[in-house]
Amino acid sequence: MAASSTFTELRALSRDQRSVVVASFLGWTLDAFDFFLMTFVLSNIAHDFDATVKDVSYGIALTLAMRPLGAFIFGQLADRFGRRPILMIDILLYTVLELASAFAPSLTTLLILRALFGIAMGGEWGIGSSLTMESIPPRARGIVSGFLQEGYATGFLLASIANYLILPHFGWRGMFIAGALPAVLVIYIRASVKESPVWETRHQTLNTASPAKRNTKLLTLSLLGVALALPPVVIASVDSGFLHLSLGSYGSLATLAASAMPLALYIVFLITSYPASRLFFYTIAMMACFNAYSHGTQDLYATFLKLQHHFTAGQVSSVLIVANLGAIAGGISFGAFSERIGRRRAIIAAALLSLPMISLWAYSETAVMLAIGAFLMQFMVQGAWGVVPVHLNEMAPEDARGTFPGFTYQLGNFLIALAAPVQVGIATSHGGDYRFALASTVVVVVVFLVVVVGLGKERKGVAFGHG
Repeated sequence: MAASSTFTELRALSRDQRSVVVASFLGWTLDAFDFFLMTFVLSNIAHDFDATVKDVSYGIALTLAMRPLGAFIFGQLADRFGRRPILMIDILLYTVLELASAFAPSLTTLLILRALFGIAMGGEWGIGSSLTMESIPPRARGIVSGFLQEGYATGFLLASIANYLILPHFGWRGMFIAGALPAVLVIYIRASVKESPVWETRHQTLNTASPAKRNTKLLTLSLLGVALALPPVVIASVDSGFLHLSLGSYGSLATLAASAMPLALYIVFLITSYPASRLFFYTIAMMACFNAYSHGTQDLYATFLKLQHHFTAGQVSSVLIVANLGAIAGGISFGAFSERIGRRRAIIAAALLSLPMISLWAYSETAVMLAIGAFLMQFMVQGAWGVVPVHLNEMAPEDARGTFPGFTYQLGNFLIALAAPVQVGIATSHGGDYRFALASTVVVVVVFLVVVVGLGKERKGVAFGHG
């Protein structure tokens, strides 16, 4: 009955509302598609530029590191000038940068382009989610949230298919040319998508020449705090491992800890001076747990299948496609379920249900059983993630909804950027046992995620435009 009611709400969306949902889903799908294309061509690029795979992999790290900056910049623009025009500009920008990557004459140029791509990629999710959540009825938010978030898994799936169809015939440059596909989406948005009614109402009643000074100041100060953290974090990430850090001129972990003190003091200052910043930093902590949960179950799974099970490329891709189908189903299911039991309970339920899946997911021996395990694990992982778009938008300050969800999401992602090296270090310290590294990561992260989400609050069904 509850499921029928939820889908009834979905079917009741107007044509304009459906257009917004479709556009935002495709925006995140194609954004993720463009990102994951890079993960499939590292060795090909390394061969052409006479570099190592490690050298090329910094392109991924730079993309991830720059995403918070993009979320802040484009979010601020969306809060002032509207969701729809800034979303179109953002999609065009990341499309142009993806296409330019195909013609990079050197590795240095490519790395610069991937850093710039990260800025554009960081802007899309927050704007698309706020545009969608502000345009649909409250009771449809849960299932739409799950549908919207699983654009990420859909993009990964499409990139896996492109790896089969395009890379063998057109090489890595052909893959990036295919990544220019999102440009077509701008035409659809221009023709079919209307501006957020919530933003339009606020735009008519507020003096847009003096936008939300309190939240703007808070987010600006917070961005400065992130800038303070960048030097030690970047240096620590170079040649990093679980038990070893090459810290360059910092020389030692003690020096690194000392360099982080200004950031710690700065955060204390913000929390004590600006009560609203408590929500801001709580949300960053929550999103760090969420990103550790997803990246900890995704990023090294292909490596695990290759090195520990000696699977062929076809077997690996098949398992990953099944896993992403599970992710899509889980995100939509738990997003809809959150309308019945609440956002936090849905997240906690999905996270806890992933624990019984560890044995099948990490310790099975055949491709079929591992695929089933991967389907079930990602069903739960992305089930929890399916609630994120609606949860963050409902928690967001009214006058910073274009900025808050995407910025906190990407900052949480930034904080766990070293997740893969840490997992590799765990596996190496246990004789190359990736099963143990993957399984232990899930257990630890689920505990943290459940505690952090449980300590927070939610605003399920809150009316937008009245804050």
